[in-house]
Amino acid sequence: MTAILWLSLAAFCSAMSSRVADAQLPNLASEFSVSLGVASAVITCFAIAWGASQLFFGPLGDRFGKYVVVGWACVACAFTATLCGLAPSFPMLLGARLLAGATAAGTIPLSMAWIGDVVPYERRQPVLARFLLGQIGGLSCGVMVGGLAADYLGWRAPFFGIALAFAALSVALLSMNRRLPERARQVRKAEGHAVRRMLAEFGHVLSSRWARVVLLTVFVEGAFVYGAFPFIASHLHRLHGVSLSKAGSLVMLFGLGGVLFATTSGMLVRRLGEVGLARWGGTILGAGLLLAALAPSWPWAIPGCLLAGLGFYMLHNTLQINATQMAPERRGAAVSAFSSCFLLGQSAGMALAGALVEGIGTTTVIAAGALGAVAVAMNFARLRARKLAAG
Repeated sequence: MTAILWLSLAAFCSAMSSRVADAQLPNLASEFSVSLGVASAVITCFAIAWGASQLFFGPLGDRFGKYVVVGWACVACAFTATLCGLAPSFPMLLGARLLAGATAAGTIPLSMAWIGDVVPYERRQPVLARFLLGQIGGLSCGVMVGGLAADYLGWRAPFFGIALAFAALSVALLSMNRRLPERARQVRKAEGHAVRRMLAEFGHVLSSRWARVVLLTVFVEGAFVYGAFPFIASHLHRLHGVSLSKAGSLVMLFGLGGVLFATTSGMLVRRLGEVGLARWGGTILGAGLLLAALAPSWPWAIPGCLLAGLGFYMLHNTLQINATQMAPERRGAAVSAFSSCFLLGQSAGMALAGALVEGIGTTTVIAAGALGAVAVAMNFARLRARKLAAG
């Protein structure tokens, strides 16, 4: 479906923007004369802004139409990515990354919510998995492009490329929106003060106990996984002497693991179910991260990153499918709350890891993320099995 393809490409650009600074952290630290932990704030700022802005975009998508809001968000993303590339100082770069995260917040969650509106639940998980190919590719290419730029082009170049891509996508999305059938452009009329409506939307979502379980789980998942993941490239560079471009390319295998899940999701869903996907996904994710962290030489990072990507998307896609059904009548707010918790969890994990990494080292940071991710997955699998048994 062409409409989902454009959304997937928007997810690609948003994910690329979120990860393009990962492999550039050593260069940013050197250019702006800050520590690696301080340089990692360019990632934390993006994630905080993305997470917080969900409180705005979710109800906005429900009110005016999710697809059209994604299109206008891409217009804003083109502008903020340009600001990142033009930033003359580290504080200005942090401010631009805050704005970039805030505008990118209107893409992936609303795209997932729109898919939830138009695709029945029994067919939704494989469709979401195929949509996520865009996000997966963006995460991987962001790290790879960031590494290549760090070695050959300079850190500014990727931001200008991302800006051009967002500008082209905004034209395609807004044009497609005009051709969508009426049922795919549904809006929900609301009355009263905007802030009160927004609080009521999220209050309705949080009134469900299972929604609270899903939101807390994805927050902690984000903290453990993305407290570790951004430091893999720096870990390989510092510990094993791998160039930043090669390190970025190795981390790209995380995305290849996600592609492997997306292409086999139908079979995996049938054979493992949601409980099995969560349990095995967490186990594989933890094993992959530990392999990357503890390996005696850099080639071990190849299977490590691949396994970590496969396991992460097995677990995270299971959480996503639950998020699309937390509050079907307020799906935009529900999925935005889910994404907000995920990004705020990433921010918390990244901030803590950034504060500790110079003292405890990248090996410990990545290993701690691995063990935490396994614990999160096992707990969610247990709770999901209990809920299914209770009907």
